[in-house]
Amino acid sequence: TAGFYYRGIYLIQSVSASGVSQDDSSVCQQQQIQPDQAGCETSSVIKTCHESAWTTAATHIEVTLPLFPFASVQRMLGMCRGRRKFLAASLALLFIPALTWLYLSVGGFQVKPLPLSPLETQSSTPVGGAGERQALELRVRAVEEENRALRRELSRPPRSPSARLPSGGHHGNQSRTHSEEGTGDNEGQKAAAVGNSSDCVQQPVVDKCETIHVAIVCAGYNASRDVVTLVKSVLFHRRNPLHFHFITDSIAQQILSSLFHTWMVPAVRVDFYDADELKSEVSWIPNKHYSGIYGLMKLVLTKTLPSDLQRVIVLDTDITFATDIAELWAVFHKFKGQQVLGLVENQSDWYLGNLWKNHRPWPALGRGFNTGVILLLLDRLRKLRWEQMWRLTAERELMSMLSTSLADQDIFNAVIKQNPFLVHQLPCFWNVQLSDHTRSEKCYKDVSDLKVIHWNSPKKLRVKNKHVEFFRNLYLTFLEYDGNLLRRELFGCPSEADHNSENLQKTLSELDEDDPCYEFRRERFTVHRTHLYFLHYEYEPSSDNTDVTLVAQLSMDRLQMLEAICKHWEGPISLALYLSDAEAQQFLRYAQGSEVLMSRGNVGYHIVYKEGQFYPVNLLRNVAMRQVNTPYMFLSDIDFLPMYGLFEYLRKSVVQLDMANNKKALVVPAFETLRYRLSYPKSKAELLSQLDMGTLFTFRYHVWTKGHAPTNFAKWRTATTPYRVQWEADFEPYVMVRRDSPEYDRRFVGFGWNKVAHIMELDAQEYEFVVLPNAYMIHMPHAPSFDITKFRSNKQYRVCLKTLKEEFQQNMSRRYGFAALKYMTAENNS
Repeated sequence: TAGFYYRGIYLIQSVSASGVSQDDSSVCQQQQIQPDQAGCETSSVIKTCHESAWTTAATHIEVTLPLFPFASVQRMLGMCRGRRKFLAASLALLFIPALTWLYLSVGGFQVKPLPLSPLETQSSTPVGGAGERQALELRVRAVEEENRALRRELSRPPRSPSARLPSGGHHGNQSRTHSEEGTGDNEGQKAAAVGNSSDCVQQPVVDKCETIHVAIVCAGYNASRDVVTLVKSVLFHRRNPLHFHFITDSIAQQILSSLFHTWMVPAVRVDFYDADELKSEVSWIPNKHYSGIYGLMKLVLTKTLPSDLQRVIVLDTDITFATDIAELWAVFHKFKGQQVLGLVENQSDWYLGNLWKNHRPWPALGRGFNTGVILLLLDRLRKLRWEQMWRLTAERELMSMLSTSLADQDIFNAVIKQNPFLVHQLPCFWNVQLSDHTRSEKCYKDVSDLKVIHWNSPKKLRVKNKHVEFFRNLYLTFLEYDGNLLRRELFGCPSEADHNSENLQKTLSELDEDDPCYEFRRERFTVHRTHLYFLHYEYEPSSDNTDVTLVAQLSMDRLQMLEAICKHWEGPISLALYLSDAEAQQFLRYAQGSEVLMSRGNVGYHIVYKEGQFYPVNLLRNVAMRQVNTPYMFLSDIDFLPMYGLFEYLRKSVVQLDMANNKKALVVPAFETLRYRLSYPKSKAELLSQLDMGTLFTFRYHVWTKGHAPTNFAKWRTATTPYRVQWEADFEPYVMVRRDSPEYDRRFVGFGWNKVAHIMELDAQEYEFVVLPNAYMIHMPHAPSFDITKFRSNKQYRVCLKTLKEEFQQNMSRRYGFAALKYMTAENNS
């Protein structure tokens, strides 16, 4: 009986398969699909290919019967090869009733669905004895699946080896995923039957100059840092102009507006919408999700975004793209009828309510939908009165649910449960959800299938997943990717005029590239990408307006000084760090692993990303100065340790010397030690003792006495009250000034004259230099910087520095008139 069963199945399959692969293969190939993948995307193509076969990919009839003369059928089909489809259909109509009658006479007729994947076949349990027959049935299906896979590979056009990007994505990559997710309509259900395949029909083409709109809700310091990785992944793959719509709080807006302003990516526009103004729209909804009230703001996008904006892609901040976002934008063309929401099915069992005992989720359609990636047809949503729709649903459900657990996702699903026609279900590779207990592995088979990765677990990169190491590496690739490389033009597309970029290009074009000091001059105009408040910052200045912020700059090789400075200075600190993208992540790990740094909320870390060959020391100081939110600032360097209690001492000096009403620069005397291990002096008396013993020296006493000689250390030893000193050539003390004091001159980079020029300008603006009698700071030893090495070894470096000094003095004369002539005279006499 088993042998007869095998023959019957094989011959029926042969008729069906040959009917597609021979007569109608050309029809399918003209549609750029594989014969056995018919029905994948478009209904017209489905019809063309399905007419060539009398069996479908979704169902299969298995007939168990005694030996029957099928050989005659084969001979008839061989004689009429040109009419195979007609004969196949006719024979089916003739034989099926006869076979049915014959089988009923002996018993046993079975109609079974064809499994969607081999996994279902393997997991099925044989029913009704006949173990050998069932084993043979499994083997037959496995062989058939292998044959179909082989035919697909043979008929698929060869791939170019360079068709895949290093990150695993490709602009227009073909996906052959195996999933049970559909697309929400008949077309999508048929697509699901072949595993979310996008091979069948080419995606609708998005015009190369069509602007793609992306909306992101982003609030706080951490979210602002996370969203940068998302933006990098989008920019890496994109070929279209982009318009980002950020719904932000004041913190995120400050950070992101500065970042994009200094990033200067062509064909990218950014708009911000105040999330604080939207809080009243959703604050009435109790929410247990860690995203808080901001996790509900996707609900009000129809009201928030411009009224003339018709469609938008909405993304969570923990998304990583592995393909061109234009492919997702093209899916809008597949929306039918009243479909207004494009969503991927939820890949966990959350909405099935079986995760734990008494788990009671919000109502959802089946497994529900995940809102990490949403396609919104805004114009249609407004016509459907979306605002009223979700509000009524939320009010009704909250009567029994009391609060949301997954923020906006719960309300979206409750609305869809009542109105299933609203949703267009996206293939799940558009939102591969990497949280614990998800079915994300069903969304992809190999790297080319991946399109969007969603780190939607609170564990983020520590989530449990079979391929988490690969996903983590993909994420880290974009996390540490040099953002400067994304400043590439989109040629052939008109773009809005960027006046900042145009002015910069005009300025650079006016520079003489044959000038030996061209690189120095160019550095002055280089725009460095800047990420303000890289870590959480929280500080409220005191009410007496005497607070002082320590200002400094550093690179990766001075990172070890941070903890010591934090121990010596309890007040607020503003730091500019000159790092690459990869170094910024190393710093983040270092800071998060330091109990000292994590215990301080009043330290602002501002990342200035590396670009060019010089260390932009004065730019870094200016960045740190601009973020000072106290009335006064102490301008220091990262390799100096201030005395214990200096913060409070400076605050008292503010009142004593009436800093609010006078232009004064309070000088903190600088000393240095050559010992890496120093017993830091707790008082002035102890410092003088170490100074006498030779443990300490006045700063630069051996190599650059002029820099601090005007401080008059001899007088300072016995002084008990503040005393005034006069400016002299090359004077470069460390001072406390008001926040509105002039910035540093950017033309000075690397080593040499960067502080001298600033002190000169303070003097030109008639600041009074006052030395504090009980204040001090000590320079700690370290290896010489790369810039001082260049200064000492490169004659052209020194020549250009001298040229820049002369130009600066000339500028001073023009700005400050006759009073500035003393600087040129002093320089000539020095």
